[in-house]
Amino acid sequence: MQINFSKYPDGLVPAIIQDANTKSVLMLGYMNDVAYAKTLETKKVTFFSRSKDRLWTKGEESGNFLNLVSIKVDCDQDALLVMAHPVGPTCHTGSDTCWNESNTPFYGFISELEATIKDRKENATSQESYIASLFEKGINKIAQKVGEEAVEVVIEAKDDNADLFKNEAADLLFHYLILLQAKEVSFDAIVKVLKGRA
Repeated sequence: MQINFSKYPDGLVPAIIQDANTKSVLMLGYMNDVAYAKTLETKKVTFFSRSKDRLWTKGEESGNFLNLVSIKVDCDQDALLVMAHPVGPTCHTGSDTCWNESNTPFYGFISELEATIKDRKENATSQESYIASLFEKGINKIAQKVGEEAVEVVIEAKDDNADLFKNEAADLLFHYLILLQAKEVSFDAIVKVLKGRA
């Protein structure tokens, strides 16, 4: 991996730090060739601190280290993307990230749908909400719907209509997310179980 440290007069290249699990951007720092080498050697993300004018391993005082997973160089060979596992909050303010954002797992549309389902459960103000009506009917009805949708997925799996299969699979996933909310279990908790089996 070639890094063009000489491109900048001070020999410092920007290093974007990203959580290897959640993909949240945690912070921005700068590395010179010595900081880069130390990061690889210790597996603790190390920067050259411009304010301290010295090498600085993140967490050396707080204990909130960034444990190295991988480093990628961009197309111009003058910026780094560092994947890490943070130990504790990353920002000196105590925030998860230097942008004051929560570093929580995000699964794209699935997380958005999960949030909508949770909102409909907790703020059921309209009888027109299908989700709210299911929660009103209780866990037995929700579990029954998951069972019905699972059977429909199996039936469609035996046929050759891809569109019908995708629609039934979507219905199953939708009702499964409702069931998780009814049981007060997050989608992320299920992902963690799966990762634990890997």
